[in-house]
Amino acid sequence: MHFWTIGVFLACFALVTWIGLRASRWQSGDLRELHEWGLGGRRFGRWITWFLIGGDLYTAYTFIAVPALVFGAGALGFFALPYTVLVYPLVFAILPRLWAVAHRHGFVTAADFVAGRYDSPLLAFAVAATGFIATMPYIALQLVGIQVVIAALGLSTGPGWLGEIPLLVAFAVLAVFTYLSGLRAPAMIAVVKDVLVYITIFALIVVLPMKLGGFAAIFAKVPVDHLLLPAAHGGQLGLQSFYVTLALGSAMALMFYPHATTAVLSARGTEVLRWNWVFLPAYSLVLGLVALLGFMAQAADLPKLPDLAPYFQSFGPQFAMPGLLLHFFPQWFAGLGLAAVAIGALVPASIMSIAAANLFTRNLYKAYLRPQCSPHEETQMAKWMSLVVKFGALLFILFLPLQFAIQLQLMGGILILQTLPAIAGGLYTRWFDPRALLVGWLVGMGWGIWALSLTGFQKSVYTLHLGNWSIPAYVGIYALLLNLGLAVLVTLGLRLAGRAHRRDATKMPDYLG
Repeated sequence: MHFWTIGVFLACFALVTWIGLRASRWQSGDLRELHEWGLGGRRFGRWITWFLIGGDLYTAYTFIAVPALVFGAGALGFFALPYTVLVYPLVFAILPRLWAVAHRHGFVTAADFVAGRYDSPLLAFAVAATGFIATMPYIALQLVGIQVVIAALGLSTGPGWLGEIPLLVAFAVLAVFTYLSGLRAPAMIAVVKDVLVYITIFALIVVLPMKLGGFAAIFAKVPVDHLLLPAAHGGQLGLQSFYVTLALGSAMALMFYPHATTAVLSARGTEVLRWNWVFLPAYSLVLGLVALLGFMAQAADLPKLPDLAPYFQSFGPQFAMPGLLLHFFPQWFAGLGLAAVAIGALVPASIMSIAAANLFTRNLYKAYLRPQCSPHEETQMAKWMSLVVKFGALLFILFLPLQFAIQLQLMGGILILQTLPAIAGGLYTRWFDPRALLVGWLVGMGWGIWALSLTGFQKSVYTLHLGNWSIPAYVGIYALLLNLGLAVLVTLGLRLAGRAHRRDATKMPDYLG
């Protein structure tokens, strides 16, 4: 236990707690209204939106998992770079249209849009349920990030639930400021989080090469099979096709996560979003530097260091970045860096719980259980549900093996991709029939989960055999192609049979913001 490290960490944590509690007084607005509590009144400008979306998409688990994947699997971990490059042209084409139609009709969630576009409560429920389920392990993984930080600080008090007291305290803080301040809290805290992250990453990328003898010495110590993907041979495409499809599938999935759409719908206007798509790729530069930390941890041979070996035995490659902070930097800076990771977990966890609560309240509670509920009752239910979601994620961490929790995260992108035809397709055309989309969603979800189960939920790769060729690819891409194919075929069949469903609550001008 290093007291300077803990002192700096606690000071940063206290600062963001105070900001989160004070956020309820920021900007005018009645927090008893769902669009005020859950979307910040749709008034966030360019810079707040930039920090909010960046803090939402580049999470604490990103800064732990990307170095961990590079440390453990080598070059495959760099899929995160093309993935975050590809995502911006896609969101530029899709999300401003979603903001425009949502603003015009008062939609709070993507499922609200689906309900209005297709006049299909069942399809909207399927989209909402998918988003809700896929968000749960994502929130849990933010708590995993906090768990790793707490272990690095030496604050874990032993085995059993007593050892999780610091995690329970962090959970309580997150629950309180989310309940009181809604989306305003993570929006304000995201500014502090990003400043700390940028300081930490640039310090790591400058100091560590000097201490390790330069980049040439670092790469010389990395095993050759970690520097490049295995070459294709004998009809086996190897990891190249998996790398490409994983990057593409992850990019397409990212924009449809509930927390991503929540952050987008909180913006003041489409011009704010277009400005952000131009400058948000700055985060991709940082992500490339973060990925290199995995090679630096390998070059330093951290798992063999006596003071770090116990941590690697407990957390494996996930301790690569915290290990570098603890070993190579003074205590006070290690506290600053670990605070950046912990705060980087609080921001997205808060947004994710709000997004999941919005989905439950709008597309289940109000749609099916209490259609006549007042706006204040609707918001109160969302607040309570945000606590329930975080509590479920906490139980997930406390009672399931850590490795199992991480494996379940592989399902997130596969599940979310199955909502792409309904949401992205609906933003540009009303050609698809909602019944066809529902059939495609059901089959895509079922096949994706089945294919993932074949690997014991340990890998997200599925190998398709075509003659002499074996094509390994991301499960989500295969499931999405099956989903889309069925949606097209069933829609054609319904149209030819004269049973097309054409009702639509929106008009084309609604999509032009």
